[in-house]
Amino acid sequence: MRHSNTRFLLRAVLAGLLVVASSAHAADDIVTRPVRFAKGASAATIQGAVKGRQTIDYVLRAKPGQTMKVELKTPHDALYFNVLPPGSNDVAIYNSSVGGNDWSGALPQDGEYKVRLYLMRSSGRRGESAPFTLTIGLKGG
Repeated sequence: MRHSNTRFLLRAVLAGLLVVASSAHAADDIVTRPVRFAKGASAATIQGAVKGRQTIDYVLRAKPGQTMKVELKTPHDALYFNVLPPGSNDVAIYNSSVGGNDWSGALPQDGEYKVRLYLMRSSGRRGESAPFTLTIGLKGG
């Protein structure tokens, strides 16, 4: 009986270490980049590529009541974006894999918003690369 308890405990510890290791790996793959508007402009256009399991967070400051518009153009059918409100690392106010690659919405609070670009897991595992043009705009407020 004692041997089976030791084996169970060892398996539980190993499973926990795998979860911690995979979480650390995922966090390492997030690249954060600021969104900069040209003087007098209300939108910025960014070109680049997401490769493999990489995630890119484009960060910009906004005020409540402002309207954000995000448009993603890509030839790759597994590249998407989420819009994350201030303080959130995983709960999105918009998910383009569900709603499409064009979004516009009023922002609920003041702070730094993230537009997170990512490849679907299966494409990321295969090491695919997805070129993109991303336009982010703010109006009002």
